[in-house]
Amino acid sequence: MTIDNKLKILFGTASVLLLCTLIIKLNYVPGGMILSGLFLGGMMLVGILMGCVVLASILKLIFKFTSFLTLYSIATTISLLIFHYQLYSPTLKIIVQNDYVGEINLVRSNVEQNILMIDSNGVGYLNEWTFKKTYTKPIVEQVNGKRLDTELVGYNPSAFWARVKSCCLHGRNIESMSFKILPENSLVGEGYDTKVLIELVDEKLVIFSNSN
Repeated sequence: MTIDNKLKILFGTASVLLLCTLIIKLNYVPGGMILSGLFLGGMMLVGILMGCVVLASILKLIFKFTSFLTLYSIATTISLLIFHYQLYSPTLKIIVQNDYVGEINLVRSNVEQNILMIDSNGVGYLNEWTFKKTYTKPIVEQVNGKRLDTELVGYNPSAFWARVKSCCLHGRNIESMSFKILPENSLVGEGYDTKVLIELVDEKLVIFSNSN
């Protein structure tokens, strides 16, 4: 078997596996106003696959003794790996006080290590990278180890986290990601008063954004 054929099989298999796992992952990616994450991501995948045809055609002019399919497989593998990274979301493990009920806010902050032990006001802190990358539903446990799953309420069916800007502290916004914890066996949608976040955060930890 020639090196070209070996590369074709290796990168062809890798690109197919990456494509399949991306399609699965897109089911959990937040969508737009009315379009699902799967639909929007699917459009991106089509664009990537078509773009790689053009890229492989250009590479064929340079690597004349390498087959088009091999170059296409290599291009799609690299492109899909990059797309995988862009879609990566850490699954946060959040610890709350026993019997805590209400809103959880994770604030965009300057901390190096995320502070996921939520205080009595329902506030934790995320570093910049985690704040930008996170969209998956977290694991939430009480201090006593009890796991909360059915009590968690997200923003809407297509996006678990609500992205919130609280105005204003010194003329600047506080950005946070939030969801709700309802009492056990309560009805979904049962509400509570939303906190005024600017009164609850540690100003020294917050990365503020300009108020528009």
